[in-house]
Amino acid sequence: MDPNDDKPLPGIGRGGRGVLIQKLLKSKGSGFSSSSLQPKPGLLSGLGRDLTKLPEPLKAAVAVCGTSGTLVEKPTTPSTGRGQIFSQLLKGAGRGNIVPAARGRGVFLGMGKNTGDSSKEMAPEKPARISSPTSPPVTSQLPGIDRSKEEEQRGSATASLATSLEQLEVKKESRKVIEYHGSSGKPIPIAVNCVKVRCKNEAIYQYHVSFSPALDSKNMRYGMLNQQKEVIGHTKAFDGTILYLPKRLPQNETKLKSKRFTDDATIEVCIRLTHVVDPASHQLIPFYNTVLRRAMQAMKMCPVGRNYYDPCRPKKLDKLRLNLWPGYVTAIKTFEGGLLLNIDVSHKVLRNDTARHVMEDVFQKTPSSFKEMCMRELVGAVVLTRYNNKNYRVDDIAWDLSPTSSFTNSKGESITFQEYYRIQYKIEIQDLLQPMLVHRPKQSTQRAQREREGKDIEICLVPELCYLTGLSDKLRNDFRAMKDIKEHTCLPPADRNAVIEQFLTRVEKTPAAKEELLKWGLELDLTTTVTNGRNFPPEKIMVGRQQVFSCAPNADFTKEVTRSPVIRAVNIQNWLLFFTRRDANKAKQFYQKMIEVSGKFGMRLGQPQFVELNDDRSTTYKEAISSSINPHVQLVVAIFPTSRDDRYNTLKRLCCVDMPVPSQVILSRTLPDDPKMGKFRSVTMKIALQVNCKLGGELWAVDIPLKGLMVCGIDVYHDAGGKGKSVAALVASTSRLMTRWYSRAILQQPHQEVIDGLKHCFTESIKKFYEANQALPERIVIYRDGVGDGQLRHVSEYEMPQLESCFHMFDNIHGQTYSPKLSVVVVSKRINIRYFVVQNRAMGNPPPGTVLDHTATRANWHDFFLISQHVRQGTVSPSHYIVVGGHEHLKADHMQRLSYKMTHMYYNWPGTVRVPAPCQYAHKLAYLVGQNIRQEPSLELCDRLFYL
Repeated sequence: MDPNDDKPLPGIGRGGRGVLIQKLLKSKGSGFSSSSLQPKPGLLSGLGRDLTKLPEPLKAAVAVCGTSGTLVEKPTTPSTGRGQIFSQLLKGAGRGNIVPAARGRGVFLGMGKNTGDSSKEMAPEKPARISSPTSPPVTSQLPGIDRSKEEEQRGSATASLATSLEQLEVKKESRKVIEYHGSSGKPIPIAVNCVKVRCKNEAIYQYHVSFSPALDSKNMRYGMLNQQKEVIGHTKAFDGTILYLPKRLPQNETKLKSKRFTDDATIEVCIRLTHVVDPASHQLIPFYNTVLRRAMQAMKMCPVGRNYYDPCRPKKLDKLRLNLWPGYVTAIKTFEGGLLLNIDVSHKVLRNDTARHVMEDVFQKTPSSFKEMCMRELVGAVVLTRYNNKNYRVDDIAWDLSPTSSFTNSKGESITFQEYYRIQYKIEIQDLLQPMLVHRPKQSTQRAQREREGKDIEICLVPELCYLTGLSDKLRNDFRAMKDIKEHTCLPPADRNAVIEQFLTRVEKTPAAKEELLKWGLELDLTTTVTNGRNFPPEKIMVGRQQVFSCAPNADFTKEVTRSPVIRAVNIQNWLLFFTRRDANKAKQFYQKMIEVSGKFGMRLGQPQFVELNDDRSTTYKEAISSSINPHVQLVVAIFPTSRDDRYNTLKRLCCVDMPVPSQVILSRTLPDDPKMGKFRSVTMKIALQVNCKLGGELWAVDIPLKGLMVCGIDVYHDAGGKGKSVAALVASTSRLMTRWYSRAILQQPHQEVIDGLKHCFTESIKKFYEANQALPERIVIYRDGVGDGQLRHVSEYEMPQLESCFHMFDNIHGQTYSPKLSVVVVSKRINIRYFVVQNRAMGNPPPGTVLDHTATRANWHDFFLISQHVRQGTVSPSHYIVVGGHEHLKADHMQRLSYKMTHMYYNWPGTVRVPAPCQYAHKLAYLVGQNIRQEPSLELCDRLFYL
């Protein structure tokens, strides 16, 4: 055996398929070795099934050689790659003198045809990305080479590439639209805030741009390409490597010369066609949104955050010292109805007060604690600097800096803030002694800075140039102020649709904006999309004593519930009532009114133990409650004179963790001074119903025909600062009528997978369902809240299998493999889709129970929109339901009707809510634990709605 047999032959590549052929030939006894290329007769005989292990091109190569080929002598000069092997195999098969100089797979495929005509290369199977041309062949030293044949083969390779480029055509995307349509309900005409986007261009052309010599600087690449506007035109999109053009260049590969301005060196710019893109392709969606933003900039609109606002048309509220900038939330996406522009109205609230005004007010009110109060007022606030229309979050105040302080600019020069604003923005700073506000960019934006300088960056802002955004707490608590603001921001459907169509008309009549869109062949319709939705009939509500009534058209059944007995009432005999001396009369009046209202729905109420406190300190409440609670206490009620978070947190932590007992907190101002007022009775009735739920009572139910069904809700709370623990809450039904619930909340470390703790909660929920029904659930529907668009795949492909892995724990109980029908539905509230009912050319809010499952839905998900609530002001917002898994277990009609029914089952409101009840319960529990308790609640309370 030749000692060199294990080494790849010279020119058989880099250890890939060439070596594979070599070893395959040796293993079949072909006599193929590194010392000699003279084979035994029957070189390819006996290969048999091993041919199937070769890649398709090599399989074809071996196939054309037959089973009795011979190889020529090894050349004196090492050749390269698999082309040499192919050429020798072909020559051995009697294909003529194939020169090794014209090596390479592309040439081989062209010469491997039965006709032997090298000028007819094989066309590519589909118009895909074109690989870069092969490098010029190395001059061969083999004797007897015909140079004319070598040039012919080289030209053949070039012709093959040219033919492939010429065959690039528009590749229409075969959109596989997922339809999840129902049919029940009454058809209703609706208008959706989506506009059809028309693409006039036949195609968008994608080019690969390379530079020789190579350029590392992206800005330098932009400069080199911008010198070629006469060739490529003024309309382009370039990211440094990939170039998009609305037109096709005359040549598929265009080579141009540019001058580098730093040293006048000549740079060769090679622009090569790589792809012809369908203008409706999802690949161009981000690009189209960029074009739309350019059009909005052409209309003199300013970007603030992700949206664009019009500072030239502000609405001034002088009494409130506010400015409202009208703006738009826009997004071009591929929907089930095609390429659409989703557009909605937005407003930016700007206060006339700057950060310096706030500092002056604080100094006048509390000069002794000036710095502390300034930090409390400003840190965390979002400010807008009008010289560049950018938002900044105030993270700190630099008391040691002022406008006269110096910093190092991008050129490495030392300059004061005062000089910087004078030179850069032509602004003269008035107060030179004011401290500077500090903004720290997000960690993702600081990575590059840390890599360069090894430290975090900070942006210093001048307070007198920073305008506060949003509403202050004082304004939020001012009823009249909020009413004035809502008159301008909460637009009814007709006004909202009119503003949207005015924007579309403005785009059409602004030449610069229209031209920006037409450069890429985009046109927008001038009206919103009109289609049909469906409206479900009113649900029937079941209460105590087998009474049933239908919901009103506005889905509010407060009167019926307050006048009817509940399904299950819990009598209260032993309870505590805590109050301060100033609220002693209200406490007694509250008890009297509780006796009056509780008897109407079937709850018997005993006299409480009245506990009067000397002051309203947190420690006073804690000590009094701790000393009064005993194992027989059913309920703790506390009347707070004012709203204070520390006092509320102390009480809830004590009653939910340390000494578990249901608790109810009432603010003194909620109870009117005069007990004869109707408000006193209505407030007390709501408290009585809420207390009944907290003790395990059942108020009302709806008819759900699905048998063996368990419905769950999941929500997650994340600490706003990002430093605290996250809270995941799961609430699951344990009764057939969905009136009893099992609730669990777990605390998790930052960056810990949510599913880790939810698996345990999910398992415990199934156990509780079995204990209550003596049977395992046959169907499980999970409504998942708190999921963004980017996490849908994670929920579908990771979280759902993790939940399904819990089922095997119940195989013994079930007697066989337990595999219930599991469906997971993601519920999204923060969406921009709106739809309005069209009635006699007028627009209004759709009635509760209106569903839309086409046109504006996703093309790649099973989803629908549902309006379940009624609003009296503004435009109603639908909820988006995305079935990420298990859609086959429930028809679209059944899933939509179940979701609507579950919006009636939230016991804190006798009507419909925006999301299914288990979702809302999980939200309440997660936020109570995350914001107030900050510990896992006691298991003794898990079978009651103690967090309402």
